[in-house]
Amino acid sequence: MNDPHPRPVSLLTRNTVPPGFLDVDAPDLHEILPGPTLIRLDGRRAPALFVSILLHGNEDVGLRAIQLVLKHHAGGTLPRALAIFVGNVEAARAGVRRLDDQPDYNRVWPGTPDTESAEAAIMRDVTASMHRAGTFASIDLHNNTGLNPHYACVTRLDQPFLQLASLFGRTVVYFRTPLGVQSAAFAEFVPSITCECGKAGDVAGIERAAELVEACLHMEALPGHRVRDGDVHLFHTVATVRPDVGVSLSFDGPPADVVFRPDIDALNFREMSSGTALAHVTRGDAVRAFGESGEDITRRIFAVDDGELRLRASLMPAMLTRDERVIRQDCLCYLMERLSLPEQ
Repeated sequence: MNDPHPRPVSLLTRNTVPPGFLDVDAPDLHEILPGPTLIRLDGRRAPALFVSILLHGNEDVGLRAIQLVLKHHAGGTLPRALAIFVGNVEAARAGVRRLDDQPDYNRVWPGTPDTESAEAAIMRDVTASMHRAGTFASIDLHNNTGLNPHYACVTRLDQPFLQLASLFGRTVVYFRTPLGVQSAAFAEFVPSITCECGKAGDVAGIERAAELVEACLHMEALPGHRVRDGDVHLFHTVATVRPDVGVSLSFDGPPADVVFRPDIDALNFREMSSGTALAHVTRGDAVRAFGESGEDITRRIFAVDDGELRLRASLMPAMLTRDERVIRQDCLCYLMERLSLPEQ
């Protein structure tokens, strides 16, 4: 899908809730906000809690959660100042993750190799503005397309990050790639998490995200002490899995270069033993795995046995999806291993 409108070249800002914002659906948001917008709202405490929403246009959990929170406080004063960054309004209008000629809005924050795009300049402006003003914590709200539990992601293992993540749930994923994500950019100066809130439309995910934002608005400070054993189940992303360029994909049996098992997305957050088969492939490099530094680690992760793509080690997948557009624009999944909680 091509973009019929010019890309935004600057960041829009608002100091009040835009009229109609509390009830608008994501596809109609462009009628209220023409592009990426930072909304700053005063509260009884400072500095502000930062929440980013709609970095991917078809993931509306953040919009829905923020609407719940703001309606709850309608007519009153927020317990803490709140800064809301509304991301890819144009992709939301089309109901897609991103438009074909756009970069991914969660790959162009400071730390990205894409430093020249208009979108990267916007994210630099947002990051610098929040750094200057001071920020209490940062929450980036997302949906995913496969069958996944609700979980939080961190780019640092410092205790305030883990404490913030534990407010969302027990399952926490530590990751270092991909580059240019919002939570990694803000982690340079404030505790920051990404929250994966299930599929779009998951009411439980919306409510859980709203409860997290509400809890942070009422906190005086994030705990700095160690997260207790059992309060968090920690995993570490060790590989990003992508189909090779140009290969055809199938999920329901028709012939293709890669024919995935039909229940592929039901394997998310299930510990899979060495030898587990994921797909039938026509060639050994049809599906590739990349490590945290971008190096090709396919031969360490996968083996092909009589045309079957199998794991070489015991690993746990996250974000496996049957959505081919998402796979082409991002990845098939991430593979994780268990990680012990840090001692301090």
